[in-house]
Amino acid sequence: MNVATRGFALGVALALALAAAAAHAQAPKTYTLKFNHVLGPKEPYHEGFQNWAKAVETRTNGALKIEVFHSAQLGKEEDILEQIRQGANIGQNTDSARMGNYVPGIAVMNGPYFVETLEEVAKLRQAPTVVRWQQELADKFGFKVLSFSWVQGYRHFFTNKPIRRPEDLKGLRIRTPPAPIWQESIRALGATPVAMAFTEMYPGLQQKAIDGVELVYNNIPGGRFYEVLKFANETKHIMLINFEVVSAKWFATLPPNVQAILVEECDKAGEATSRQIFKLEAEVEQQLKGRGMTIVEDVDLAAFRKAGEKAYEVLKIQDAKNQVYKEIGKK
Repeated sequence: MNVATRGFALGVALALALAAAAAHAQAPKTYTLKFNHVLGPKEPYHEGFQNWAKAVETRTNGALKIEVFHSAQLGKEEDILEQIRQGANIGQNTDSARMGNYVPGIAVMNGPYFVETLEEVAKLRQAPTVVRWQQELADKFGFKVLSFSWVQGYRHFFTNKPIRRPEDLKGLRIRTPPAPIWQESIRALGATPVAMAFTEMYPGLQQKAIDGVELVYNNIPGGRFYEVLKFANETKHIMLINFEVVSAKWFATLPPNVQAILVEECDKAGEATSRQIFKLEAEVEQQLKGRGMTIVEDVDLAAFRKAGEKAYEVLKIQDAKNQVYKEIGKK
């Protein structure tokens, strides 16, 4: 190869290398969020999270991909929350009760009879106090709340005896998640709270470590709790608002347009899933009746509402509740 030919070949090689480097530099950066939840793959929430993931990937042209893991495949909720605080690209479906371990006031959102309609939940998004709590979670504790538009329905007591008044719960050990507002709510309503992971409930009932659970209707078929419990008592003691949280540090690394899409689509998917859940509740009731469960509808809700107030007093968050009520126009 003569000098001219060699020079030409080197020039072509250099041009190709520069072009490849330029193409690599211009390639958009991609991000991944591993999203964990404790519910089973047949739960409405799992489908809702998958719909959220598809919408985000489509709108960001693949820049952000959400991988959804059901049944606590990535680990227990409390462990995941600590990883989130450290900045990991992990998300978790959680609730204000657990967020209340960091910002105490926000726990009111999972208190007894705090809100009772989807319209009231929507108003909370604009309440200045709730906005301030979320900012505190991000600034001081590293949690970015993407959305709390995910409402799992009303929590009821599921037991092996009928429950109509708070005194009917006396002496019963009822499983609750490990957070103060859950513990005090169940204690205020008349039962003895027992902290236990979601995945441990079924064996706990089989072994009689607990006498019942308090869950939403859609949890029952997925967990096959109808095999070990006889009564669904419609106390409606908590409208279960779920929080979708990620690391505030990780969120800050996303381009602004991707941040906006992630939040917007989370709210949209949450609202759609919440509406679907309420539609499914009647169907689930019929399924449970068909499997031998008795639905107790004649519950003294006024007595339960009155009893539930004690939880706010014990945790000293009554003022927080009253302030939020004032902001959303609820009496």
